[in-house]
Amino acid sequence: MDHPALDESGTTRRERREPPTSPPRTHRVLILAIRLLFMVLMVSVTLLTIASQTDPGEFTSATVLGLLVAAGALGLVVVLADAVVPNKRLSSVVAVYLGICFGLIAALAIGALIDTVSRAWELGEGQAALYIQLAKALIGIILCYLSVSVVLSTKDDFRLVIPYVEFSRQIRGLQPLLVDTSVLVDGRIDELGHTGFMDAPLVVPQFVIDELQTLADSGDRTKRSRGRRGLDTVSRLQANPHLDVSVEERAVEGVSVDQKLLELCRLEQYRILTTDSNLKKVAEIKGLRAINLNDLAGTLRTSLVAGDRLAVSVVKEGENPGQGVGYLPDGTMVVIEDAAGRVGETVVSVVSNTLQTSAGRLVFAKRLVEGGEPEDAAPAEDARSSIDSIARAATEQPRRRDRPARHDPPPPGRNPRR
Repeated sequence: MDHPALDESGTTRRERREPPTSPPRTHRVLILAIRLLFMVLMVSVTLLTIASQTDPGEFTSATVLGLLVAAGALGLVVVLADAVVPNKRLSSVVAVYLGICFGLIAALAIGALIDTVSRAWELGEGQAALYIQLAKALIGIILCYLSVSVVLSTKDDFRLVIPYVEFSRQIRGLQPLLVDTSVLVDGRIDELGHTGFMDAPLVVPQFVIDELQTLADSGDRTKRSRGRRGLDTVSRLQANPHLDVSVEERAVEGVSVDQKLLELCRLEQYRILTTDSNLKKVAEIKGLRAINLNDLAGTLRTSLVAGDRLAVSVVKEGENPGQGVGYLPDGTMVVIEDAAGRVGETVVSVVSNTLQTSAGRLVFAKRLVEGGEPEDAAPAEDARSSIDSIARAATEQPRRRDRPARHDPPPPGRNPRR
């Protein structure tokens, strides 16, 4: 088996990802020039506005300096906000624009009301007029902020309701893929993303991340390893320049993670990406679209071929006598011949056969002795029957029934009461 090379720090070269490609130099220079021009325009417009007054002498040097500093600070805030969010979404930009429009309209309405009240009370002269103008400006800023905040937080739930007619949000283009926990633990989705075949956006629900965190904090070593592997996969997906990954924080109803996935898929018109064949069947029953990653892997050549060597920790005995069962880091089950007595140990084995099903991949191997040769295995017919029985046990998973109590006769010469 081709193992990825290790560096001095113990990490594999495959696990280390290159940073996302930066924009071209000409693009960065153009953006910098636009930002500098924006700052110059902010200061220039402020100076021209002051100079256009009929009596510029009314503005003291402190006032002019304060206005210039205020204009420069406002421009700097806008530039920083633009630099902090390099990847902008059209829906978010439109939401900000609509929020500002609603805030300005509300500010104009409240300003007109304040002007009416000030004229009725004769407060439009002297220092009171300055306070009124300041109050109108602050109220306008507050209303614009609240409008933008509300529109951004509710843009996905916007509905235009007319009697007997409802216009809801529709998904155009490729439907996003709702990533299941099993896919993140599997980890192959990151390699698939680097190939460029994944054109659809990936959506990782927040409750899936919470489940991975719970697994990572578990006291069971196997569950803890699976949880950490899933969280690492999420980090690699976000750093993958070929993928569009977002985290869905919407709360949905459901007791289990699978129920929440199905409900979120129904509400948002997503597709579920999973390696759980049972979840796919339930989704099809409910009329939802689901994609099993193992179905795609079944059409491709497996990464393990006969003759590859594996170092696997045996965790339990197998279905047939003499077999031991271990798991690869991605959760693939490995059935090792003549390893039943090595539970809790790490044995070196050679792959004899692999089997890909919709429930996952099965690897069959033979344990190697110290000399490096496989131990005597069963005949070919017995090995084939063993493969078929393990495959059926892994894919069908029949319901276990309570076995009836055995009523064997006591051995002769033994007291049955003992």
